[in-house]
Amino acid sequence: MSNQSKLINNGLVNLTCSHEVKAMTDRLEALLVEKGFTVFSRIDHAAGAKKIGKYLRPTELLIFGNPNSGTPLMQNIQTCAIDLPQKFLIWEDATGKVWISYNDPNYLIQRHSLTSCDELIKKIENSLKNIIEEALK
Repeated sequence: MSNQSKLINNGLVNLTCSHEVKAMTDRLEALLVEKGFTVFSRIDHAAGAKKIGKYLRPTELLIFGNPNSGTPLMQNIQTCAIDLPQKFLIWEDATGKVWISYNDPNYLIQRHSLTSCDELIKKIENSLKNIIEEALK
């Protein structure tokens, strides 16, 4: 990926984005649906804050998944369900820069002591990267 990326030791991947939060979330949501994922929910945290009279910079969360990928992980170690379905967090920082954050699928291996899932995790990782790369265009 050509944009700035930062992997934090807790398994969180952060990528910069040149689109506004809503536009990026719209793009990601459309691509997820196009690629056969189920989008379970879209949460606008800033709108929620506004309802209680608070301000929060633009912050949206997409919750999505694909049972063909998630089910085998949960069959391997059922605690994976705490991290599934997958999520994209699209947010604006204090400087106005927009970020996409998500859990590195490889972190699931460490966190849940998954075994015999390397190929599936690689497939999930590539799928997420491809969707993000396409959405960033």
